[in-house]
Amino acid sequence: MNVVFISPHFPLYFHNFCSRLKERGVNVLGIGDEDYNLISDETKNAVTEYYKVSNLENFEEVENACKFYENKYGKIDWIESQNEYWLEMEATLRSKFNVNTGTKIENMSPMKYKSKMKDVYKKANIPVARYDYVKSLESCIDFANKVGYPIIAKPDNGVGANSTYKLNNEDDIRRFFNERDESVVYIIEEFIKGHVETFDGIADSNKNVLIASSHVMLNSIMDCVNEKQEARFYSQPVKNRDIETIGKKVVKAFDTRSRFFHFEFFRLHEDKEGLGKKGDLVGLEVNMRAPGAYMPDIINYTYDVDVYSIWADMLIHDKSFVDIDRKYSVGYVSRRDELKYKNSIDYVKSKYNDKILVDVNVPKVLAEAMGDRVLLARSKDESDLFDIMDLVTEKI
Repeated sequence: MNVVFISPHFPLYFHNFCSRLKERGVNVLGIGDEDYNLISDETKNAVTEYYKVSNLENFEEVENACKFYENKYGKIDWIESQNEYWLEMEATLRSKFNVNTGTKIENMSPMKYKSKMKDVYKKANIPVARYDYVKSLESCIDFANKVGYPIIAKPDNGVGANSTYKLNNEDDIRRFFNERDESVVYIIEEFIKGHVETFDGIADSNKNVLIASSHVMLNSIMDCVNEKQEARFYSQPVKNRDIETIGKKVVKAFDTRSRFFHFEFFRLHEDKEGLGKKGDLVGLEVNMRAPGAYMPDIINYTYDVDVYSIWADMLIHDKSFVDIDRKYSVGYVSRRDELKYKNSIDYVKSKYNDKILVDVNVPKVLAEAMGDRVLLARSKDESDLFDIMDLVTEKI
């Protein structure tokens, strides 16, 4: 089996996807824009071969790399990246090289355009926030007057919370019109009072869920980016809960065949006409790739499994060989370099000792959403996680 993996060296832990395939006898054919001598030893050992391009944004270069691999190793069976930024490139390459083990570019729009995602949600009878395209200043003001302030403006085809605006009044709308990139198609949508809960996992070629987890976001990614807040979230039980019911419905509605998936929902904090009652779930966005922010590792710590191996076995055998039994609650908490904190990380570690599993500095390119320094904590008692998060983020 030949698997092309785009950007195996970044994010830094993505070598795990590659190594599990290579351990199982797969030719893992990496394409990246970093010099081979500068990538980690873990990445070097995880790939069969590495092809450097000068710029991953240059499709012709990446296409030539795939042609090289096809001539050397034979037909390409899979093209993957697990990175939102490269999903359209993946899909275009699949169409070019007739790779049928994932979504092709002609079917990609429901997975990349937020407006198209909403259409699929609606067909699955899952409520979504009202929205409109940004057409003119007047139409945006009319929309805000209809649904009420604040409203959210974001790129229809965007990654994460980048270039997302919370518009609290007419002046904010006018400022947004002056600041926005006019080459980007934006949508506006009504603001939902609620928090985000995810449904993350892996599906086989028949959209059967092999493993699923869920994470409760204690503050939004938009606020982390725009207001420089710390990111805080934790894993919650899935089995026999409404997040599992709605999550599996979304798995069936989208092209999740042989995919890692990451879905986001709002949990309403109050009754919302047209959407539901307080506590109901509302569709937000879908991502056909592994969740970010070390969530694969959080799933591993929650279930005591290796999701990278489960993903590799899915690609090769279309099934999983492990039992899924939730054992722990796991929390994620970050710090910002520019903020001053009351407690040292060493103090937190000394107090909670074996419950702190990861302490890592985040690359600058990812720190805007994730925070500059991240701790992962695990406990059988969920309340420990909140104590640790509070201790880590307490300011002077």
